[in-house]
Amino acid sequence: MASKAVYSRGDPMLKKRDDFEDILEERRQSSDLRYAVKCYTPVFYKGLTPCTPDTLKNAALHSETVRFVIRQVTMETGKELNDVQGEASAILDEMAHRLQLGTVRFFAFTLSKVFKTLFRSVCVNEEGIQRLQQAIQEYPVVLLPSHRSYMDFLLMSYILYTYDLALPVIAAGMDFMGMKFVGEMLRMSGAFFIRRSFGGDRLYWAVFSEYVKIIVKNGYAPVEFFLEGTRSRTAKSLTPKLGLLNIVMDPFLKGEVFDIRLVPVSISYERILEEALYARELLGVPKPKESTSGLFKARKILREDYGSIHVYFGQPVSVRSLAEGHVDRRQFVLTPRHIPEKPSDEMVRFVNGAAYRLVRAQEENSVLKPWVLLATLILEKQDVALEELTQRAVWLRDLARQFGAFLHWPDHLRPSEVVTSSLALHGGLARVSEGRVCLEPGEVGVASSPEEELLSRAVQVLSCASYRNQALHVFLRPGLLALALRAVSSGRKQDIFEHFSVLRDIFSNEFILSPGAAVQDFEEACYLLEKTGALQVTRLDVTTTETGRGTLRFLAGVLEPFSEGYGAVCDFLVDESSRALTQKSFVPAVRRFFVKLLLAGKLAHLEVLSSDLQKNALAALIRLGAVRRTQSGILSVDEATLRSSRDVLGGKAASRNVTATARL
Repeated sequence: MASKAVYSRGDPMLKKRDDFEDILEERRQSSDLRYAVKCYTPVFYKGLTPCTPDTLKNAALHSETVRFVIRQVTMETGKELNDVQGEASAILDEMAHRLQLGTVRFFAFTLSKVFKTLFRSVCVNEEGIQRLQQAIQEYPVVLLPSHRSYMDFLLMSYILYTYDLALPVIAAGMDFMGMKFVGEMLRMSGAFFIRRSFGGDRLYWAVFSEYVKIIVKNGYAPVEFFLEGTRSRTAKSLTPKLGLLNIVMDPFLKGEVFDIRLVPVSISYERILEEALYARELLGVPKPKESTSGLFKARKILREDYGSIHVYFGQPVSVRSLAEGHVDRRQFVLTPRHIPEKPSDEMVRFVNGAAYRLVRAQEENSVLKPWVLLATLILEKQDVALEELTQRAVWLRDLARQFGAFLHWPDHLRPSEVVTSSLALHGGLARVSEGRVCLEPGEVGVASSPEEELLSRAVQVLSCASYRNQALHVFLRPGLLALALRAVSSGRKQDIFEHFSVLRDIFSNEFILSPGAAVQDFEEACYLLEKTGALQVTRLDVTTTETGRGTLRFLAGVLEPFSEGYGAVCDFLVDESSRALTQKSFVPAVRRFFVKLLLAGKLAHLEVLSSDLQKNALAALIRLGAVRRTQSGILSVDEATLRSSRDVLGGKAASRNVTATARL
């Protein structure tokens, strides 16, 4: 029997978390071959019409929607009907999966060997598996895992096979299809391949969307895709992409199925396989192309210890319940189902709101390991006594629990043992010497230039930050309030809220902050900080307590790399306002600007070198009207708006012309 452990939120008033089961324990005690060839008898959707992968392709190709679009393309382009039909058929051949149980068994055997070598445990919440099993029988199911590693979709299929659940069909990028042998193996294990972008190619969009909808309507298998669209190189949640979510909801909205269940899944790695690779990508080193030879070269990782993985299958979310009171489904009766239509504003708001809710569920159910807290503290003070770090870690553990973090801290061990064990696992990022903990300087050559040394240290800092970022959703709202309190001297609740709202608006490309939820986020931040004794909150005023100053200082410090980075982007754009700067040339230019400032000691945080932060800052400034793109692609600056944003980021109270209109 596999081992179990219970991890719960620190607040006794909150519901106990599910039990976890280590699925690798049994694999270590029995034959992997016997596991791979076991009798696999999953329960399928009750409304399933049995069919083959080829049947699905034919159904998509001959659907009313695809035939309608083929006729339109034929008339508009003057091409022969047979040629356009051939194009549609070729798209399906390129895209479609060919799920075969034999290939799945091969992966089951291989992944068992790999996972037992790489990881100490793979822990799955049993209640979540039971909920998923029930949902698969009753409704079409869509699985929405978080995406932090290449390992994610392999891990998901491995878990479902282990528990005898229906295997998913998985949306995968075309990059994988180009991998010799491996691409076809992935296709035969359930992957279907989609292009990263297809612009205005209506035929491709029609074929793709119909293929996915038919799988959903038929209940052939759970559909799996990543709401964020791509792997997060920073380990922060990314702004959700709405295209596939729109598609999978469509059969319900048009009355073709009674309901659909969306299942958010949180995958938490104690140590990420690609940590250094991601950091280098953020510093401008091109991402290596996916290839079979690259896969074999990566075998050296099998000699490393990557700790544990926790996979939490969240509560299935009913699309019918989400839509109730938000979408008038009668609008879909007015147009024939087979005619593709651009989503209405109401639909865009609905799908966007649902996407943010699902990503927030992924965040709240992610399991935070002790190293996440240690990385946060080490970034705060990169040379610290081990004893002081341990004491601070215990303080931060208790604060995180009070804020509702889903924390895996082994309470049966002394704090010093927990800290020492975590430092040992992440020895490539931090070292212990003579009773002090220091961030590793990175690989630096004897004749390295100051710039090379800076970038080498930046790799370590960004790698460490990727773990700190896993806890940002816990500290984000209290952190924004801490920054607002620092800027506003009056103590008036409304003034503090207005500054909080402006900061929240500026950072809404950086973090998962649901549109229109400023008041709820502010009230949540006030509640958490009042609960911990850091604030006293009345109807009109917010007051910092004597004991709360340290907590607020820490929370503001967590967000300082972002406020400094955004502020420096504003400075750069003001300085470069006379230059013909395009969006493409922005990141290399701003990186050079930041390197000079860092070497001169004018910036404190190496995290400002992250291309992710720089792109998010530019996107925010464009959205706020401080920057606009001209028709020729040149970035044009509104200096007044830019300076106002810079003032807010620098800690000045928000002026009335930039404050949000919402009131408490």
